[in-house]
Amino acid sequence: MRTIGNIIWFLCGGLIMGLTWWLVGMIAFLTIIGIPWGRACFVIGDFSFFPFGREAITRSELDQYDVGTGVLGVLGNILWLLIAGIWLAIGHLLLAIVCFLLIIAIPFGIQHLKLAGLALAPIGKTIIDSQYARAIREEAVQFPDTD
Repeated sequence: MRTIGNIIWFLCGGLIMGLTWWLVGMIAFLTIIGIPWGRACFVIGDFSFFPFGREAITRSELDQYDVGTGVLGVLGNILWLLIAGIWLAIGHLLLAIVCFLLIIAIPFGIQHLKLAGLALAPIGKTIIDSQYARAIREEAVQFPDTD
């Protein structure tokens, strides 16, 4: 089912947005200082091509000792938002609207909205398998931090 969803997704905007993420990544690499953002663009671009079966989570969900992105991460996300994030988010929002109008493609519209949120602040996020993410969340519920 995941494969069928990814194939239909690819045709309902995944190809367009994946290539857009990669284009922004190439531009970021040209600036040298943007290499970390460019690398993230290629990872998220791959995720944009075939998102079903994977999800974006914060690194602090993955590692209980991670304290978050910190001040530099927040500044990096703000800089990203102003330069490229808003445009990528708008692209995902427009495709989400089209999917919602088609009614049958509503699940794809929801996925575009998730990617739009990721486009606004990608620093501090990682892409992992959905089953692994579910296992991490279940473990966190079963064994709450007692500190």
